[in-house]
Amino acid sequence: MKQSPEIGDRITDKSAPPDERTLRNWMGAEAFKHWAGLQDWIDASYPGVFAPDWLYGGKKRGWSLRYKKTKAFCTLLPEYRMLSVLVVLGRAEREKFDERRYSWSPKLVKLYDEAHPYPDGKWLTVAVSSADDRHELTELVSMKRPPLTRG
Repeated sequence: MKQSPEIGDRITDKSAPPDERTLRNWMGAEAFKHWAGLQDWIDASYPGVFAPDWLYGGKKRGWSLRYKKTKAFCTLLPEYRMLSVLVVLGRAEREKFDERRYSWSPKLVKLYDEAHPYPDGKWLTVAVSSADDRHELTELVSMKRPPLTRG
């Protein structure tokens, strides 16, 4: 018997990366709106920079869409009824984060403070469930790589 998906579950059918319809049905209209909004912002702010690639992380992690040039920019994680984005903050970005510490939301500061520091940086998985979350995420990734245009 197949168990019903729970909020936060990933798309784990490894036969092919999910298409737009699959994503919309899995994530729900609201989360998909943020997914599409982030993709539009990245395309407008970094024209021609990224060729996003789908990665399959196994049964536990499922599919994710990674934006990377030479260094990882961010990875979109389509989850059941939600969207999360993985952002790795290296040493330079962590210094910038700390300089602006009091301008970030308390939720993001808590996530940052609780993230384990690895040699390559702090790995933050940021849930995006509102326009404010999406805006803050774009500010966060803009620290990693300034936008080429104001998108």
